[in-house]
Amino acid sequence: MSGGSSPRSRRSSFNSLSRDLELPSEQGCLSVIVLGASGDLAKKKTFPALFHLFAQGFIQSGEVHIFGYARSNLSDDGLRERIRGYLKGASEEHLSDFLQHIKYVSGSYDSGEGFEKLNKEISEYEKSNKSESPRRLFYLALPPSVYPSVCKMIRTYCMNPSGWTRVIVEKPFGKDLDSAEELSAQLGELFDENQLYRIDHYLGKELVQNLLVLRFANRLFLPLWNRDNIDNIQIVFREDFGTDGRGGYFDQYGYVFCLVAMEKPVSLKPEHIRDEKVKVLQSVNPIKHDEVVLGQYEGYKDDPTVPDDSNTPTFASVVLRVHNERWEGVPFILKAGKALSSRKAEVRVQFKDVPGDIFKCKRQGRNEFVIRLQPSEAMYMKLTVKKPGLEMATEQSELDLSYGMRYQNVKIPEAYERLILDTIRGDQQHFVRRDELKAAWQIFTPLLRDIDEGKVKSIPYQPGSRGPKEADELSERVGYMQTHGYIWIPPTLA
Repeated sequence: MSGGSSPRSRRSSFNSLSRDLELPSEQGCLSVIVLGASGDLAKKKTFPALFHLFAQGFIQSGEVHIFGYARSNLSDDGLRERIRGYLKGASEEHLSDFLQHIKYVSGSYDSGEGFEKLNKEISEYEKSNKSESPRRLFYLALPPSVYPSVCKMIRTYCMNPSGWTRVIVEKPFGKDLDSAEELSAQLGELFDENQLYRIDHYLGKELVQNLLVLRFANRLFLPLWNRDNIDNIQIVFREDFGTDGRGGYFDQYGYVFCLVAMEKPVSLKPEHIRDEKVKVLQSVNPIKHDEVVLGQYEGYKDDPTVPDDSNTPTFASVVLRVHNERWEGVPFILKAGKALSSRKAEVRVQFKDVPGDIFKCKRQGRNEFVIRLQPSEAMYMKLTVKKPGLEMATEQSELDLSYGMRYQNVKIPEAYERLILDTIRGDQQHFVRRDELKAAWQIFTPLLRDIDEGKVKSIPYQPGSRGPKEADELSERVGYMQTHGYIWIPPTLA
């Protein structure tokens, strides 16, 4: 594995950071329990993330054991062979060593017998390790509908008697305010908030995690990041396939919005950061229907499971207005859609026009700061510059930090690697707190109800297009100015 420093130095730097953030020291044997171990999420994301942490020395042989739990009738070797093909990027020696740390337990998700057997296996490992403060991490690679029953089984049969127990739950965290609050209440009866880690993989992406550093560690941005200089901000999630169904996209960009719009936290302590995220969500005005465009791609209703009169959006463009001193009057244009012309996720900050434009270059476009989350991770600033030559002509160009070029020999960690490691370390800053989840759903639930009642209609659009043209018209109406004649091309080594 490339990436520079040795496992020992990386572990030392993490221990130092833990002290800075006042996180508890992490010692003792670690049991990672993957529930839903035979499913797609586990084999494609969870186990590969654990393998990469193991290969880089963040979790080590002799201090970790991984237990897979599912209904499927598998042996230890059966699970190992099922996931082997998805574990890439390290030597065969690392792979073989990692697989020997995996054990499989079969059982149902709603009866005690299987969980009693699971607890027995974990306890035997902890005894053999002779650890005074063992740690247990449960990863629920399962549909949310079984979270309450599974968590009840964990609470009843598998709690750690002498060390910590932490539980990772996957999105979606409900489908509206009521369902989210019901799920939160059910889990809250079983676990304290500091034991629950609501994982959103976008919050683990490198460029998302860079947002706080960019905003608060660079003097350049401090005086610019406000309504005096910024005209509008777009947060875009485009996919070229499939659909998430009702509300699946609204929780997708709400959390990135928080990092873009929040105030500077008192410190980097997780609770200070999450406090500021909640504050900005609570400052959002109710969404207006005339600042919403919904779309449904043609052919969506061809699916026999979809009703002929379905109004379910596969595309949404929504304008959020933040009622505070920093952002009053600045539209946040949130766009998400499926079956579009391209796949990308980005934050696009568009600055205001230059007053007294002596170069007459307004039509070429405004300054923009773009944070490309995926694919081709990059940050670039669009600037107006003089076009080379004898004439005084201007054109748009960019200052570009493309990660593939700047960090050629550095392995950019996958989001799941980072978030699982954060959970082991007890760092909750990149996870969704219950009041943050509630505040986010309070923004979008009224709109979701209006969609269900047919008060806001979905507009048909062609698969493989940009989405409904009305969405571009909405962006233009609230102030976004599209750049003509300029296309950012990711740089390559060639």
